[in-house]
Amino acid sequence: MKTLAGLLVLLIGLAQYPLWFGKGSWLAILEMHEQIAALQETNQRLQNRNTVLEAEVNNLKKGFDAIEELARSELGMIRKNELFFRVVEYENK
Repeated sequence: MKTLAGLLVLLIGLAQYPLWFGKGSWLAILEMHEQIAALQETNQRLQNRNTVLEAEVNNLKKGFDAIEELARSELGMIRKNELFFRVVEYENK
């Protein structure tokens, strides 16, 4: 009788092993949920960045003010007959 009970406990233990440590185990599922959450966060950040870039592209397509601002700030361009003053501050030693 004791050997039968021991054998049944062993069989139940062997049946439980894949549930806890196998390919589709609880631990693997929890790890996959963590990976999904991290990927969703990354996707959200990238989607926000894409929205900002799309708005900037639309702004550049529709108006010349945005193009002018971009040319002035990034390329240092000035209009014809416009004066450009550059102020350089020196430190007193």
